[in-house]
Amino acid sequence: MVNINIKTKYLSILLLTILLSSCASLPSPEYRPQRDGYLTASWYGQDFHGRPTSSGERYDMYGLTCAHKEMPFGTRLRVTNPDTDKSVVVTVNDRGPFIAGRDLDLSYGAAREIEMANKGVGRVKIEHLGRDMRYVKRIAFSPSLPSGAVTIQLGSFTEKANADRLKQGLELKYDSVYLATFFKDDRTFYRVRMGRYDNRDNAYTIASRLADEGYTALIVSY
Repeated sequence: MVNINIKTKYLSILLLTILLSSCASLPSPEYRPQRDGYLTASWYGQDFHGRPTSSGERYDMYGLTCAHKEMPFGTRLRVTNPDTDKSVVVTVNDRGPFIAGRDLDLSYGAAREIEMANKGVGRVKIEHLGRDMRYVKRIAFSPSLPSGAVTIQLGSFTEKANADRLKQGLELKYDSVYLATFFKDDRTFYRVRMGRYDNRDNAYTIASRLADEGYTALIVSY
């Protein structure tokens, strides 16, 4: 009888230990593991060279960067072309691609490194290598911000095509993105904005998410 009780207690302790270990290993609700694997990739080049990317950097077609629909700016990926077994490390600094069925847009320079430039579109393997946290931005407030409704401004451009492209990139993930036109000194500015918020606190919550993702977020009057 004593031996049975000892065995029962031992099994209870063992089961409790396993249960606690399992619970401790569960990810927090905020945790979103990055997935490695195969994606359909394309590349973009001359038409966008020198234009601002969604992160605010100027696109360098000869650099080692890429565009993705949702990965935070600064995400570093090793991209391998399985046809050539050649790899390149790139940094996400833009949004795209905007063509259905494509997951990743490589810079021309990156596509050339893995011998994919002539092919145009193909399957690649990606591995996540972490993130360059210098891409995380701080939230700014308009210096003359009165009380009342506010909105979040993500960019201001003199070329509408640049504003349209940032808007298109934001719309891959967010709603209520719009353009506001502003005239000053015979110049037209196209401002990319998102949402209408009753107070600064509500806007700040969304702006924090955008800034962490790598967007330049400015809270201004609606």
